[in-house]
Amino acid sequence: HVQLAESGGGLVQAGDSLRLSCAASGRTFSNYAMAWFRPAPGKEREFVAAIRRDGSSTDYANSVKGRFIISRDNAKNTVSLQMNSLKPEDTALYYCAADAFGSGSSFGYRYEYWGQGTQVTVSS
Repeated sequence: HVQLAESGGGLVQAGDSLRLSCAASGRTFSNYAMAWFRPAPGKEREFVAAIRRDGSSTDYANSVKGRFIISRDNAKNTVSLQMNSLKPEDTALYYCAADAFGSGSSFGYRYEYWGQGTQVTVSS
């Protein structure tokens, strides 16, 4: 079992940057692939970005590719999402998720553990 706590959300203007963090506690963090999701119209959650357990590979939704960067620090039990060139359509509650022994899937059902979310609001 692992507990996740997101932070770093806020209100910014279009074009600004924001860095989200997710702190994990409980089990061995390096055993978990990590990802970020957000709700989207017509979907329970929309994949944003994922990173493998050792950080060797990342994956991004097309909508954020080139603007967002996911990274992790296994020594500090944290995963981060650097969000650049933010757009109003990026406004959402961002959730951190963990998948035990996973490979960084873009499918939400693969993730067993979820945080409470951190709100990002981008004004135009």
